[in-house]
Amino acid sequence: MSTPHDPSVLSSPRARRLLRQGTLKAAALLVIGSLALSGCALGAGEADTAEASAQTTTVETADGSMATSSDAATTAETIAETTAAAETFMATLSDEQLETLSYDYDDETKSTSWSNFPVTFVDRAGLNLADLTDEQQDAALEVLQGLLSEDAYETVTGIMDGDQYLLDNSSSTEDSLGQYYIAFFGDPSDTEAWSVQFGGHHLGLNADLNGAENAITFAPTHLGVQPAVYTNEDGQEVEPFDGIYTSAFTFYDSLTEEQLEALYQGDDVAGMACAPGSTCDFPTGTGLLGADLTGEQKDLLIDVIANWAAMADEETNAAVLSEIEATLDETYINWSGATEYDMSTGDGIYFQISGPDVYIEFAAQQGSAGADVDGVTTSGWGHVHTIYRDPSDDYAGSVTQEEADGGMGGAPGGEVPDGVAPGGGAPGDGPSDAGTAEDS
Repeated sequence: MSTPHDPSVLSSPRARRLLRQGTLKAAALLVIGSLALSGCALGAGEADTAEASAQTTTVETADGSMATSSDAATTAETIAETTAAAETFMATLSDEQLETLSYDYDDETKSTSWSNFPVTFVDRAGLNLADLTDEQQDAALEVLQGLLSEDAYETVTGIMDGDQYLLDNSSSTEDSLGQYYIAFFGDPSDTEAWSVQFGGHHLGLNADLNGAENAITFAPTHLGVQPAVYTNEDGQEVEPFDGIYTSAFTFYDSLTEEQLEALYQGDDVAGMACAPGSTCDFPTGTGLLGADLTGEQKDLLIDVIANWAAMADEETNAAVLSEIEATLDETYINWSGATEYDMSTGDGIYFQISGPDVYIEFAAQQGSAGADVDGVTTSGWGHVHTIYRDPSDDYAGSVTQEEADGGMGGAPGGEVPDGVAPGGGAPGDGPSDAGTAEDS
C-alpha cells in the first residue's frame, strides 16, 4: 500500500491548531508569567469556574463510534475536567478496585509498570479495563477524553483499535492485545500534583497534572502502532500514525543536500537506543544540529515533536513546546531508512530527536512478531514503536526511571528476555519488540 506525502495535510485540524499555537504562545507565556509573579495558584473555586467554562465536543473515534472529547483551551480547564472525570470514575469502583487503581504519587511503580512488551510479559499498574463493567470502562475513557486534545484522543483510540484489529484478524493468539490498564498516582486534584498512567502493548501514557504549578506533562510516553493502516468494522480506513509520518517527512523534505548529509545515517533502519520502559542515557551529538536549521525548518521540527509533547489543550501545548524550542539549537536529529513516505517499499524509517528538553525515537519494527494479516502491512512501515521523554523532567521529577518489571523494558542492547523466542508467535515476542540493533 502506498501512502504518498500529501501537502494538503496543512489544512488539517492538527495543522491549524499548531499554526494557532504560534500566535498563542506569547499569550500563554504571559498568563504563566503573571501567575508566577503574583504567587497565585488556582484555588478550588477558580478551578470549578475553569471546569464549567471548558466545553466538550462529540468526535468520531477510529472504530466509528462517537465519543465526547475535551475542548478545553487552558491548562486549568484540562486539569479540572480530568480531575472531575477521575473522581466520577472512582465513584463507580468498589473498595478493592480503588485500592488496585491508586498509588502514592512518588511510588516507583510509576516507572516500572509500562513497556513496549505485551502485558503478559510486563505487569501493568492499576485496573485492567477488560475486568470492568461497561459503565466503568466508559468512565475510565472519560478520563482520557478530559485529558487529551481531539487529535490526541483520536490517535490513542486508533492505536487501541489497531490492537483489537490484530486480535480479531491476525495469526496472533496473544489476547493481551485487547488489554489496557489505568492507574492513578496521587489523589486526583485541581490543586495538587497527581498522575494518570494508561496503556497496554502499543501504548503507554504517563501524564502528570499539577494544579499548583498550572502544568501538564506527557513525558515519558510510548506510542506504537500495528498495523499502520487498517479497515475498521464500518469499512473506514484508519491510519493512527499518518499525522506523525506526514509531519516527519514534511520536515525531511525541507532540508538541503548539505543538511541531509549530516542528518542521514544510511539505508538500514536503526534500532532503538532507549526502548519504552527502560533506563536511558539519552544519547546525543549525532546527526543534524538544530542550530543549523532555518527558522521555518525549526517550526517544522516542532510540528514533529508536538505529536508526543503537545497532546492536551492549547495553553499547555504552547508552554511545553516553548520550553523545547528554547533549547532547539542544542538538539540533534538523525534519520535512517526510507526517504519517501511510501509504505509499498522498504522497511520504514527510524529517526531520533535528542536535546536537553526532548528525546524522541521513532523505530519501524522489521518483524511482524507473528501478527500477520493477509494483504496488510504488519511489519516495517506497519509496525512502529516510539518513545518520548524529557531528559530534564521525566515524570515531572516525581520518580526516577527504573527497568520495567522483569527486566523487559525493551531489552536494550539486543538482549532477549528469558522465555521469549526470537521471531516467535505473539506480538512482542522476539527481537523485533525487544529493542535489538537489527529489529527494534
